[in-house]
Parts: sequence; structure tokens; C-alpha cells
Amino acid sequence: MAKPHSVTMLGTGLIGLFYTQTLHGRRGLDRVGCVYSRSEERARAFAAENDVPHRSTDLEEAIRHPDTDTVVIALPNHLHEEAVRLSAEAGKAILCTKPLGRTAEEARRMLDLVERHGVFAGYLEDLCYTPKHLKAVQSVRDGAIGRVMWVRSRETHPGPHSAWFWDAELAGGGCIVDLGCHCIEIIRRFMGKDDRPVEVMCWADTLVHPIEAEDNGIAMIRFESGAIGQFEVSWTFRGGMDLRDEVAGTEGTIWLNNFLRTGFEMFSSGAGGGYVAEKAESDSGWLFPVGDEVSELGYVDMFHDMFDAIDEGRPPQETFYDGYVVNAVMDACYRSARTKAWEGVRLDDWRGAGATAIERPARTFEDQVVIKEEHMPDGRRKLILKDPTTGAFSDRVVAGA
Repeated sequence: MAKPHSVTMLGTGLIGLFYTQTLHGRRGLDRVGCVYSRSEERARAFAAENDVPHRSTDLEEAIRHPDTDTVVIALPNHLHEEAVRLSAEAGKAILCTKPLGRTAEEARRMLDLVERHGVFAGYLEDLCYTPKHLKAVQSVRDGAIGRVMWVRSRETHPGPHSAWFWDAELAGGGCIVDLGCHCIEIIRRFMGKDDRPVEVMCWADTLVHPIEAEDNGIAMIRFESGAIGQFEVSWTFRGGMDLRDEVAGTEGTIWLNNFLRTGFEMFSSGAGGGYVAEKAESDSGWLFPVGDEVSELGYVDMFHDMFDAIDEGRPPQETFYDGYVVNAVMDACYRSARTKAWEGVRLDDWRGAGATAIERPARTFEDQVVIKEEHMPDGRRKLILKDPTTGAFSDRVVAGA
């Protein structure tokens, strides 16, 4: 049975606001009982605007607040490890935003911390909980498109909201750390988490912004089964936020568009102005609003899963271990971007069961191997055949079924 939870919210930026709005408005049971910010002014304003009874500018004090049982970490990347350590030592359930760490080594230390202290730990990877993604993944699991051979995930927008994102040392990188972490886990969900990521080929560059971090990146990830994952990320895309996924299987295909071109289009002269959607660049011209932003971005189903998992004593769909694997893949991406070569994914702790290789289906017609079959306009069937002895290819038109 679902129980109410009181949350310490660490962070008052955009993600902390989205999280708080989701908790207060959707599940209906859970409340933010204490909010932490490094700024007293921001903590006071956030608490007042969101009906939060307690606030603090002391990280440990906020985490150890006696009225809360769960800590949500919505802080800059370089502060995650310290927040996880303090929360684990306090015995609180921990929900940490993406990416878990700046590197796999950092993520592994956080994983070890929560497992050593025996506390619940969930990885807040919201784009793995969008309604379209959840339904698509279930279709894959039900066998609707056969074996998954290739997954492409794309997230691009004009750049993040806060200054720390642009600092490669504080963030751990650029758009690959910020956006690639989403894409990698989306790819893993479609592949199946038992399919081990083996190696990566990645290109990354800084094309527009005067920063040290990359503002564009593309990578291919080869999995144990032979399947390929591909992601494209950018902080230089103009026109809003583009979230798209494509999945190719042996028996079908899935296309998802999560944010742009979702069926809600509006033209405005700009007379009204105001907020349109996250990363929208204009409030005039043709606009693409999002009907229920926190739901479309996955926050509602994500927190349902996290708190239901706490109540039911089970792991959530996204765990700190998943965050560690994602960090390991991103580490390989950065190595590959430097060496211009395939780089292995270094996973010191692999917990997947493994995956079998994608099989080539074998069917014969009159002792010939069938490569492809198609239907002709007159009802006949055309077969592309290969002679197993000579290797020669041929066409054969046969009567309809």
C-alpha cells in the first residue's frame, strides 16, 4: 500500500522545481518538507512559492532534517557524491538526478556507499519514464518488433540553463554528460539491460560556444548481441528541444518524437508572451507547446516508480547501478573522441546475465536460401535467392500464396 513520504529537496534550480511540482501535484501523497539551497534568498523564495515548511543553506542539516525520510538530489554534478555520502550516512532513501557521477569511478563510489549502508537508491532518469517510452519498451519486450538490432536516440537543444553546466570540470564534460546520459540509458532499455555494452566509437567537438567542453557529439555503441546503439547530442540546435528515438528490430520499427511535433502546434504574434516549453527559444511565430510537460518528460511515472519501489521493498526500474553503467559508457565516449578509435567500455562490476548474438533467419525454397520475399502487384511473389553451394544470387517469381 502506498505511503506518504516527506522529502528533502536538494537544489532549487529548474530540475528541483520540476521535481517539486511533480511531487506536490501528481502522486498526491508526497511532499517536500525541507529545501536546500546555497542561497538563503533563493531558499526562502522557493519555500514560499512551493509551500515548503522548512529551508536550509546547510547541506547536512537539510539532509538530516528529522521530518523527512527521503532525499532528492537535484544539485550540480560535482556535488552529487558528497550529497549521497551524507544521505547514506543519515539512513535516508536517496533519489539522485542524472548523471549519477562525472565519471564511472565517481559513480562506482556512490554505488558502493548506498550498498554498504543498505539504503534505497534510485536513479532519476526521467526520459526512461515518458509515457511513449514506457509503452514502446513494453512493445519490444512483448516481441512486437522481434530482436532489436539498432537504436538511435537524439537529444538536442540550444544549451543548458545554469552556469555550472558549461564548466567542464564541475559538470564532468559537456553535452555528452548532460544529454548523452539520457540517450545511453534509453538505448539500454530498448536493447535489454542484460546486453552488455562492449565498445564505443565517438566524435565530439566544440563548434559554436567559447568553452572547453564539447557542444556536439555523436557516438556508436556496440553491444554483446551485435546490436548497435547510436546517439546524437548537441547544445547548438536551434528551435527548442528535440527528443527523438528510433528502434529497428528484425520484425518491425518504432519511431518516437517526445517533444517537438507532438501534435500541438500554435502560431502567435507574441502579444501574450510567456513560457511555452522547456528550451523554447521564442514566444512568437510557430510554437510547439507541450500539454503536460512534467508528464511528457517522464517525471510523473518516474516518481510513482521510485516511491512505489520504496513502499514495496523492491528495486526501482532505474538504479544507481544503471547510473554507473551509463557513466562507464560515457567514459568510453570521451576516450574514443580523443583517440579517434573504438574504445572498450570498462565495467569492473558487470551484473547482467549476458545476451545471445542476433541470429540470421534461415529459410529455403527449392534448396535455395531465401534472402527476401515481396509481393508483386499481380499477386505473384518475388523471391531473392542465394545458392548455398556457389554463393550466386538470383530472382524467382512464383505463384501467389
